[in-house]
Amino acid sequence: MRLLSINLGRPEPLQIAHRATTTGIYKNPVETAQISTLGLSGDHVDDQEHHGGPDQAVYVYSAEDYDWWMGQLGEVLTPGTFGENLTFSSFGEGPVRIGDRFRVGPVVLEVSAPRIPCATLAARMGDPNFVKKFRQAGRPGFYARVLEEGQVQRGQSVEKIAAPTHNATLVEVFDLWYDKTPDAARLRWVLSTPLAERARRVYAERLQSLEMI
Repeated sequence: MRLLSINLGRPEPLQIAHRATTTGIYKNPVETAQISTLGLSGDHVDDQEHHGGPDQAVYVYSAEDYDWWMGQLGEVLTPGTFGENLTFSSFGEGPVRIGDRFRVGPVVLEVSAPRIPCATLAARMGDPNFVKKFRQAGRPGFYARVLEEGQVQRGQSVEKIAAPTHNATLVEVFDLWYDKTPDAARLRWVLSTPLAERARRVYAERLQSLEMI
């Protein structure tokens, strides 16, 4: 596995429906970047309620997912199109699980949550139906916390350090987000993993609601 692209975003205007806003989803490639526990130096995070922070410091997508999307959409997509900070050649053998770790040079990332699509992504893709398409594709990429900081460089090798196989996979957590009748045992199972705080709060509230019935 290789780090194919490092992508940083600057504040850019974006029209969502009839609302003008700014966004950091438009990413441009750079050769190197410093990564700290709060993300990549020089990368703009506009919606800090839903993105960024220690548990979602870095967003990662893969070239294999890009290949799939280009087949679906019939167009060339360059790294950074989905707003990811890092583009890996692949995510390695087997499914990605919450708690998987990826080492890139001195940096160690820990998978904390899937990306949940929003109106910003749909506007970026120029398709109001893209949230639904992204959901149905089941290729969310992952957010990660930074366990070890440092500088990364395009082309570096990526090492996967697998989490225990009883940890929920990224796609299982992603699917549970949309489950209108979640099972309490399944919620407890997902909450037993090192999940990002935003997602943990949502699943914990759903579990509490079930236990009050």
